[in-house]
Amino acid sequence: MWSTIGEAGEFGLIARVTAQFPGTGDVILGPGDDAAIVTAPDNRVVATMDLLVEDRHFRRAWSSPEDVGRKAVAQNFADIAAMGARPTALLVGFAAPRDLPLSWADGLTEGLRAECAHAGGAVVGGDTVAADTITVAITALGDLGGRPAVRRDGARPGDVIAVTGPLGLSSAGYDLLEAGVLGPEHARRALGGAAAGGADPAWAACLREHRRPRPPYAEGPHAARLGARAMLDVSDGLVQDLGHVARASGVAIDLDTAALVPDPALEEAAALLERLGAARRGPVERMLFGGEDHALAAAFPPGTELPPQWRRIGSAAAPGADGAVVTVDGRPARARGWDHFR
Repeated sequence: MWSTIGEAGEFGLIARVTAQFPGTGDVILGPGDDAAIVTAPDNRVVATMDLLVEDRHFRRAWSSPEDVGRKAVAQNFADIAAMGARPTALLVGFAAPRDLPLSWADGLTEGLRAECAHAGGAVVGGDTVAADTITVAITALGDLGGRPAVRRDGARPGDVIAVTGPLGLSSAGYDLLEAGVLGPEHARRALGGAAAGGADPAWAACLREHRRPRPPYAEGPHAARLGARAMLDVSDGLVQDLGHVARASGVAIDLDTAALVPDPALEEAAALLERLGAARRGPVERMLFGGEDHALAAAFPPGTELPPQWRRIGSAAAPGADGAVVTVDGRPARARGWDHFR
C-alpha cells in the first residue's frame, strides 16, 4: 500500500482526502467536479483566504498535522466571523514534497475535518501540487444571513471597544516552543526536573492555543446582532489590529490596561519563560502586542449591554492632534504586532 503522497499520486491523494468530508446544507455540489456549488441565500458571499507555509507559520517538530489542519481552518473562519458572518465552505490548496508520508496528509485532513465540524463549514474542493515546502492555502466562504457586514470603518466617537476570546496565550506558546518546551516533560528536563509532575500545568494551555487556536466563531454573528459597528479578527496583535479600525473609522482608540486581566495560563507561562531565561515579556504586554490570538475585537454603540463573554477594554473618541491612533492608558502605543515583511 502507499506510504508517501508521491506513491498515491495526485488523483489518489485527492480521492483519499475528499472522501473524509461530509456535505452540509450549504453545499449543493461538493468535491469531484470541475467546481463546487455552494448556496448563497443572502445573495452575497463573504470570502477570504490565507496561507500556511512550513517553517514560516508552523514547524513539523512543533505541531502535528492535525494541529496544522485545525489552525488553517481557524485562522480563515475567524476572518469570516469577524465580518459578522457564518462560515459555510472552504477550498484547500495543498503543496508538498513527493516524499511526504501519506500519514501526514491524512492527519492534515483530519484536522481540517474536525475544525470544520466545530465551526460549521465544509471543504468543497481545492487543488494539490508537488513542491519543496509544505504550503496550505485556504479560501473560506461565509454567509451574512441578511445582516449588513460588520466592517472596520464603522466605529464612532463614544463607542465601547470590547474583545472576546483569549489574548496573549498564543504569543507565549510560540516563545515556549522557541525555548524548546514542546510540553510539560520538556520543561521538566529544561529545568532539571523542577517542573511540576502530574496533571498538565496551566501554561500548557498556551502551547495548545498556539497550535490549535480557538476563535469564538459564533460571537461574530452575535456581535452583529448586538449592533457592533466595527469588528476584526485579532491576529497580528491587539494594538496593531485596532489601529486598522482607528484609521479606517477616523477615530482614536484608548485601551485600559486595568481591563486586560491575564489568563492564569499566561501568567504561568511568563513566569516559566523567565525561569528559562527566554523572551521576557509581561502578560499584559503579550495581550497588547502578541499575535495569532484569533480573538474578536469590536466597537459597540454606547450603552450596549454586552454579554459576559465580551469584555470592555477601551473606548473610541474623536481623533486629537495625533490623528486616528491607538493609545494605552492615554499614552501613545507603538504597534509591535506581526508583519510578514519585517
